[in-house]
Amino acid sequence: MERPLEVCKDVYLVGGGSLSHSYDCAVYLIDAGDLILIDSGAGLSFDTLVKNIESLKLNPQNLKAVIATHAHIDHIGSLYRFKKTFGTEVIAHEMDVAAIEEGTNTGAEAYQVAYSPCKVDRIIKGTETRIKYTRYELIVIHIPGHTPGSVAVYLDIAGKRVLFGQDIHGPYNPEWGADIAKARISLQRLIDVKADILCEGHFGIYTPAEKIRQFINSYLQSL
Repeated sequence: MERPLEVCKDVYLVGGGSLSHSYDCAVYLIDAGDLILIDSGAGLSFDTLVKNIESLKLNPQNLKAVIATHAHIDHIGSLYRFKKTFGTEVIAHEMDVAAIEEGTNTGAEAYQVAYSPCKVDRIIKGTETRIKYTRYELIVIHIPGHTPGSVAVYLDIAGKRVLFGQDIHGPYNPEWGADIAKARISLQRLIDVKADILCEGHFGIYTPAEKIRQFINSYLQSL
């Protein structure tokens, strides 16, 4: 397997594809003084994710929160184990809470994996929420379209804006909770963030700003 990747100062790619398990989304780690995970993979790679964090000389016991960008199994599968093992706070938007807590409409059956429902500790409401940690403030924005409660996260580090844009590429299937009209608005909102570095939910890292704009716009125009 590949080794974790330093995206920029205090931001790491610790899971996804050949890093953890082929079913996993891209799992990102922010060292904000407190450790913050963006998503948790499909649930089959918890131990590998922990080892990847340790390989960066960071202590998983310092994991403060996991932000679930949306309630599909490849993003939420290990939430329960992170919470149970490390007491990690689970953060999600109110419109995806039922799926996370009850295990409905997660897509787990498509992956043929078991999902352990998990209580959400901090429920995001509205269009924007700011969460302050020791070194950084994270801005969580509601971007419905892929699912009703999809969110993205961004923060500014050393003069660069880093955007965790979740599944910009989709798919935008109504049977999995998608809404095309809302997705168009949300993709434009992501363009308007004007990120310098994009951490996408499956397709990796994009930079600089113009390449990010082109990437997001290509999916916006396809809807």
